[in-house]
Amino acid sequence: MKRLLIANRGEIALRILRACRELNIETVAAYTQADHALTHLRLADQIVCIGRHSYVDADQILAAALSRQCDSVHPGYGFLSENAEFAAKVQAQGLTFIGPEPAHIEMMADKARARRVMNEQGVPVLPGSEQALTTVEEAIHLAEQIGYPVMLKASHGGGGRGIVVAKSENELRQGFETSSAQSEVLFGDRALYLEKFLVDPRHIEIQIFGDGNGDVVHLGARECSIQRFHQKLIEEAPPPGLAPQQIEQLAVRSCKALQSIGYRNAGTLEYLFLDGSFYFIEMNTRIQVEHPITECLTGIDLVKLQLSFAGTGLMGLSQENIQQKGHAIECRINAEDEQFVPSPGMISRIRIPGGPGVRVDTHIYEGYEVPHQYDSLLAKLIAFGASREEAISRMSGALSELEIAPIPTNIEMHNRILADERFLGGQYTTQTISATGS
Repeated sequence: MKRLLIANRGEIALRILRACRELNIETVAAYTQADHALTHLRLADQIVCIGRHSYVDADQILAAALSRQCDSVHPGYGFLSENAEFAAKVQAQGLTFIGPEPAHIEMMADKARARRVMNEQGVPVLPGSEQALTTVEEAIHLAEQIGYPVMLKASHGGGGRGIVVAKSENELRQGFETSSAQSEVLFGDRALYLEKFLVDPRHIEIQIFGDGNGDVVHLGARECSIQRFHQKLIEEAPPPGLAPQQIEQLAVRSCKALQSIGYRNAGTLEYLFLDGSFYFIEMNTRIQVEHPITECLTGIDLVKLQLSFAGTGLMGLSQENIQQKGHAIECRINAEDEQFVPSPGMISRIRIPGGPGVRVDTHIYEGYEVPHQYDSLLAKLIAFGASREEAISRMSGALSELEIAPIPTNIEMHNRILADERFLGGQYTTQTISATGS
């Protein structure tokens, strides 16, 4: 690998560029007209404008890579990162796709199929549909079997979007068409699947990496229960209050399931946890937004690992030499108001925190105008320490130093959450924010 196309934007594009620089890989940054002022464009070896096209235009992205004689493509997260057709097109042109095999992306992208595959491998899944639902009557029949409340999800969805919770047949009838329409708009497919809705669960995920030849290792677990509208806001590792043995058992089971299919590169298995039991909900076949907290605990650069593995075919990791130390927390800093409404606009003043155990992944700068066309994520603020208490203390200090003005952000909301007794005690669930209105 000598020249890589970065098929993404914002902080993850800058993150990929920095990893490439350490590995002496040339970078080509693809960007849209709305993103002409992104930070990584000034640092890339080459840039290529894809005009008014979006980052999900597979043909345009591939044409950009070929026009600059790239030999590889990193999709980051979101956009084309879990698009099996795009991954296959990249490989068909003789380029290296930084991620899993297209067949595994396709397998896990179909959430109903993923549930079936993991269930066959002995991984516990939530009661629900094993096939995509085509009619509301199918959904109602299944809901009657497993009991309300239930949750409708897009079979090819992700990011917490397009989800509808139904507590009765009437709500399910109303929600089915709504969810189908949202699924088609957001993901290009109306197919839905149904799961039992758990009240007040925790959201736990396992980070894995596979070599494609049956060797899969895990890098521990992350807690992702602080969410709004099913989208994560705060993540921490390790999950508070869970015994290391519980995490290890879940992680080993996750690795064995992926060993059976020969999984390659990075991936994350997501689970709900309630009353002492874990239930698989989906797998993300890409690098996660919250990967920095795992890096802090293990000392392993996951993006560099992705790149070096793709170039050499050697993982260079064994489970025995992966050690975790301390505790880490990540706060997603978004451009949005108190009602979670996006707030694009010009940033005229920034103050970035620092000090021991503080990391900031961001692409913004004074004079940068946050565009309305894309996600509202401005920065990822990470704090780590020898203990959870130290990590929380450092995060609180970092949040007090962080300033992004004049556009509205969720910095103050993070301050309130970190001061909440339930968070401090590690006693929170996926419903904590909606229950308090924080």
